[in-house]
Amino acid sequence: MTAEGKLMDMLTGYAASHQHPFNIFVHMIGIPTIMLGIFIPMTWVGFEIYESHFYVAHIVIAGMFLFYLTLDVIFAIVFAAGAFLLTIAAEKLGGYPGNTGWYIAGACFFGGYVAQFIGHAVEKSMPVLVKHPIQANLAAPFFTVVELFKLAGLRTHLFDAVQQQIESQRQAVSTH
Repeated sequence: MTAEGKLMDMLTGYAASHQHPFNIFVHMIGIPTIMLGIFIPMTWVGFEIYESHFYVAHIVIAGMFLFYLTLDVIFAIVFAAGAFLLTIAAEKLGGYPGNTGWYIAGACFFGGYVAQFIGHAVEKSMPVLVKHPIQANLAAPFFTVVELFKLAGLRTHLFDAVQQQIESQRQAVSTH
């Protein structure tokens, strides 16, 4: 499968369950919030290489970045930049005294997921997370970056192709 075919398959599969504007809006906030909640404890474990400090969160971001590179270089770079900024916020929030970092991480993690389930209830669609948890958690941050491009009016040909493919799939299902 080509990179473009893999990209289209991933975007079409994810976008089919994310058509309602409210659901998309909630995901645009919820997904980075979940990532922040996950990154907070990941900034508590780190190491140094040549006087540069790295966290477990950086390793996770690097792995996701490498996978996203197989889909689209520009989207992957934007993801990495945004995720790196989230690790800076996670480090600051996780540095609060006592259990405050845990409380913030938990609120971000669970609050982000609750918001997404509400979005899917409004859309009346089953969250991808329920059917394919690993795929959903890998696709969601990428899809958030893609949605940013859509909101900015960039790469509209890609979104038109995704919507056309979703519509074709729905028509094929309805004729059977």
